[in-house]
Amino acid sequence: MRPDTDGHVHLENGPLSVDYVWEFVNAAADKGLKHLQILDHTHRFYEFAPMYRDVIEADPRQKAWFEKKQVNSIQDYIDLIEACRQEEFPIDVTFGLEVCWADFRKDFLKDRLSVYPWDFLVGSVHSVQGRLYDMDGWSREILWDVEPSEWIYRQYYDQLASAITSGLFTQIGHPDVVKMYQYDPGYDLQEEYDRISCLANEYSVMLEENTGASYRYGHPDAGLAPAFRETARRAGAKTITASDAHWPGHVGMNFDRLEDR
Repeated sequence: MRPDTDGHVHLENGPLSVDYVWEFVNAAADKGLKHLQILDHTHRFYEFAPMYRDVIEADPRQKAWFEKKQVNSIQDYIDLIEACRQEEFPIDVTFGLEVCWADFRKDFLKDRLSVYPWDFLVGSVHSVQGRLYDMDGWSREILWDVEPSEWIYRQYYDQLASAITSGLFTQIGHPDVVKMYQYDPGYDLQEEYDRISCLANEYSVMLEENTGASYRYGHPDAGLAPAFRETARRAGAKTITASDAHWPGHVGMNFDRLEDR
């Protein structure tokens, strides 16, 4: 059966406007989806800037990247959500945030996330000790070519586990996307699949079947690694299909490869 939900689509590359939301909604409806979860990264919003100090200080390129991403107040997004609540969308549309998680940010986030009753909150790990792991322009230079891949993977999954146990999130973004460049982790990831799946079940947090790495980085897995998917199923952890679309045309991307899984 083809998935009917896209649980992770971004407004990042466009304005916070009702018209732009409609572009995503229409794309979802055209693909037969019934539920769309719209979000944006916390790094878009000025109010979250203090928690990115480690990212900014890690490398000048990351500082420049971050400064370009800072374009709105969180109130701009809240105003958009309230405006969208007045629209008659043809499908179910909900709104949340994708939070760039690191465990030292927990207290900060408790305050910042309480400003609005979000429909959902996605916790995602995007950096390892301040270094972004997925930037084609510099991640290899400052992270993958410097640190042992085993250390990177272990750091990533430790942070993922702490995101789940934080109690802040309803959903974990792209749980195994650290595999995107296909570096050998240097150890059996089954232990991580077991840990994350059991915690997700215990804390009632959904894990994404996120197709982003397949169409953005050419990874052979459509979503979760098959062993991870099976482990989550056995553990009773719930999953949600997600495209990680940053453009309307990417809504539901590669969902056909998730059918019957």
